[in-house]
Parts: sequence; structure tokens; C-alpha cells
Amino acid sequence: MLPSTDAVAELREAVAAAPSGTDLRWTGEAGWHFTLAFMGEVDDDRLPELHTRLARAAAHSAPFPLRLHGAGHFGRRALWIGAAGGLDALRMLAERADAAARRAGVPMEQHRRYTPHLTVARARHDDADLRPCLDALSGFEGTPWQVDVLSLVRSNLPVSGVPGEQPRYEVVGAWPLTGH
Repeated sequence: MLPSTDAVAELREAVAAAPSGTDLRWTGEAGWHFTLAFMGEVDDDRLPELHTRLARAAAHSAPFPLRLHGAGHFGRRALWIGAAGGLDALRMLAERADAAARRAGVPMEQHRRYTPHLTVARARHDDADLRPCLDALSGFEGTPWQVDVLSLVRSNLPVSGVPGEQPRYEVVGAWPLTGH
């Protein structure tokens, strides 16, 4: 799920104002998204069924408000921005996306409670000090936007071997949220 253009602009300003150092590798704006259900490799023969089931999940989900909010981290390796607003609706959409993938025959990793987050930086090493950036971004409050689309995004991982190269993300399907 992609944040609005305005939300990205606000986050860009907040990230630019955060302390920069060599401990972190900042993710590019093109990669800023909320993963609802990580599907790993999906066989091409599963895609038609997956598209059908994601369309059904979107049809059962109503649009909802969301805003970027606060910051957190996973261990000492990833720094992220959280979300606020329609979190129950967001979690339900994540559950529906996960169920759609499973029903389409996509092998899914072990189910865990969904933590809404948008990754903004990754540590270059295990003993990186995330605290200065975490402190700078913890009070971040974005402007709300209306989530009204469920997107299937493909990650194209770097293949060149060039240090610092980022994955490219490609929307391969999108369905409007039309539920009530």
C-alpha cells in the first residue's frame, strides 16, 4: 500500500532533517510502502487466482483514513515510520491480503501480528546506533490521507552488485477498496 504524494513529501522533509551518519543506509522514496502481506516468490501460474482473490479482498474493504505517525525499529537493523488512524481497517486489509494469497496457493511464512510500518533506513552493521534518528523521527505526525486502493507490488532486487543499489518496486495490480 502506497502513501499519498503529500505524505511522501512530509516524510521526505522529516528524513532530511534527521541526523545523518554512516551507520544507516536510507531507503529511497520509491520504496516507501506498507507491506500488508509478504508473499516472497509467486509463481506466474498463481497470479490470475491471486489477482482474483485480491480484487475480492478489496471489494470487501471500505476506504479508511491513515497518516504516518511516529517511528520505531526492528532490532538494531531497521528504522521505520509507523501509522495512525484507521489501524483496525489496515490490519483487516492485511489479514484479507494474507488470506487471499494463501487461498491462491501462495506459500506464506508463519503468520504474525501485523505491525504497520514503512521502512526508511537499514543499519549497515549490527551495532549501529539508531537512537539519534529514532529520537528525531519519533514525534513525526503526517497529514491524513484516504487509503482507497489495494496494490500488489513486485520487488525487483538488485542484481548489479553495486554497493548501495536499492530494490525497485513495481505495482503489478491495483484494486479499489469498495466495501462498506
